[in-house]
Amino acid sequence: MVLSKTDKSKLLSIARASIEATLGGSSETPNPGLEVPADSALLTPCGAFVTLKKKEELRGCIGRFTSNSPLAQVVTEMASAAATKDSRFFPVSAEELSDIEIEISVLTPMKKVLDFREIKVGRDGLCVVSGGMQGVLLPQVATEHNLDRESFLDETCIKAGLPASSWREVKVEVFSFQAVIINEDFND
Repeated sequence: MVLSKTDKSKLLSIARASIEATLGGSSETPNPGLEVPADSALLTPCGAFVTLKKKEELRGCIGRFTSNSPLAQVVTEMASAAATKDSRFFPVSAEELSDIEIEISVLTPMKKVLDFREIKVGRDGLCVVSGGMQGVLLPQVATEHNLDRESFLDETCIKAGLPASSWREVKVEVFSFQAVIINEDFND
């Protein structure tokens, strides 16, 4: 998906407004469709993750790989969820909001990895599935943590609750995807 600078700015505004409404105790979720032109790419159904950081430290991250809902709506819902429903963290407080940095990852559809050599660190995100277990790492995680391909696969397995080298086993499925990454420092 091609997103203009205006689209990216709008998504960041939508995410922040959603978090503010959620933390402000509003029972109504903002309706991003009211703010988006009818021909906007933001109305295209698409998956996305919203990542929240405070002083470079992860504070919440929740997303959806696919959706029948428009991208603007997915970002609205995932921003609110990242702030309040990521079970790894206490909910973000209203007092913290000014210190929260928002990053949005707009996802391409997933494809099954048939040859691990095709995985490109920094370009591809990974999803590992085995039985009822699943682990996901966004493309930027590998570069942020200086992971090579095998380490990235290992860490995705660990995220799924599997032994690190499980990706080498037949019963484990590995999928890749790419993302348009938007943060509050973007300069496209």
